[in-house]
Amino acid sequence: MHEQVAAGIGATLWPSCLDQLAQELPQQQFNTWIKPLTAQLAPDASRLTLLVANRFKLDWVRVQYAGRIAAILEQIQGHPVQVELALAPRKMQHPSGVVASIRTRSGVIEPPLAAELPAPVPVAESPSPDSHRSRLNTALTFGSLVEGSANRMARAAALHVANAPGQLYNPLFIYGGVGLGKTHLMHAVGNRLLESQPEARILYIHAEQFVSDVVKSYQRKTFDEFKERYHSLDLLLIDDVQFFANKDRTQEEFFNAFEALLAKKSHIVMTSDTYPKGLADIHERLVSRFDSGLTVALEPPELEMRVAILINKAAAEGAEMPEEVAFFVAKNVRSNVRELEGALRKILAYSRFNQKEISIPLAREALRDLLSIQNRQISVENIQKTVADYYKIKVSDMYSKKRPASIARPRQIAMYLAKELTQKSLPEIGELFGGRDHTTVLHAVRKIAGERQQLTELNQQLHVLEQTLKG
Repeated sequence: MHEQVAAGIGATLWPSCLDQLAQELPQQQFNTWIKPLTAQLAPDASRLTLLVANRFKLDWVRVQYAGRIAAILEQIQGHPVQVELALAPRKMQHPSGVVASIRTRSGVIEPPLAAELPAPVPVAESPSPDSHRSRLNTALTFGSLVEGSANRMARAAALHVANAPGQLYNPLFIYGGVGLGKTHLMHAVGNRLLESQPEARILYIHAEQFVSDVVKSYQRKTFDEFKERYHSLDLLLIDDVQFFANKDRTQEEFFNAFEALLAKKSHIVMTSDTYPKGLADIHERLVSRFDSGLTVALEPPELEMRVAILINKAAAEGAEMPEEVAFFVAKNVRSNVRELEGALRKILAYSRFNQKEISIPLAREALRDLLSIQNRQISVENIQKTVADYYKIKVSDMYSKKRPASIARPRQIAMYLAKELTQKSLPEIGELFGGRDHTTVLHAVRKIAGERQQLTELNQQLHVLEQTLKG
């Protein structure tokens, strides 16, 4: 009986998800990426496998749409549905396997057992690596990356690596919060190198896939193939190395690959959510290797950069976003590029389905849930309390006249966050900090913003505070 009920629900699960996606996405996007997907649902409706035509489309769907698909399925079912992406059996497959893990709110979904995969198909040999074999997303280039002060140094370093691999900045370690463009930069490096060296052996991979490859090599006793694959690369691009934490054998194998690649002057580019010495449960000798090249940070994009991103991405979708609307959205969506893209999709969908031109009132209506959450959660008072708790001082110290460094410093940080995360003016912020003049607030904002660029520890503290405040 339970299976019959599940089957009944399952029959409408993917069609219902498609209906929702069709409402949210521009028609061209939906027809190109979502409509061609073939869905296979487990008998108990606990797992949905989406078959994709080729590796490039698989990676693109995983990056752009998989999270949203998982969220819609969970909303329809009332509980998490395991989502897997696989290459359709009739198409070429990558030798490392066909399934990509998807991160959902319930955590990382591990790839299924080999017995659950579509039947393997022999890989056709090609005289030179292409985007399918390298796993590069050809849409993520230096040309499509909006430059600003938040990413200028990281972009310059990545461009240097792409133009002269194996020389300076090896390894290149890029760190920053979620959605700031770390993955985009890595793909841009690979795509630029392929333009000048089509024969280059390049691989983009997420750290979780490296872990999975190590496990498979143990199970199948194929470590020679594993080493041949990783040790012979010209460029290794590996995302989110913090996932190596507490995985001793994986760390050992990555250390060996790292040493082998550097010995042959191949280049390694890595990303993480924190700087090398901030990584937890990673062997010291590996951390020292991470820190031996160039370490650069990606910051949340500043206002002008957020405006440019919105206008450019709207144009890429065939829509024109007026500058005043872009400024309105950019002022309210501050944390990262991914949230900007989500806000833009909502506005474009709202505009198209209501057949209205893009304007500030339309944007305010389309983003009303987002704006109400922000207005409810982030206030100057909340910032003061959060910062006071973090630095172990009293909330009353935020608006007192006390000036020792142990109090003045957190107070300046709270002023900086108040300017960054709320819509309050400088005089309004000053008033909430004990009636201070707006020039005092401006000095604090400029001081902390400048030091953030120079001091790694302060930058990391601010990231923690921002994520705490944003929930």
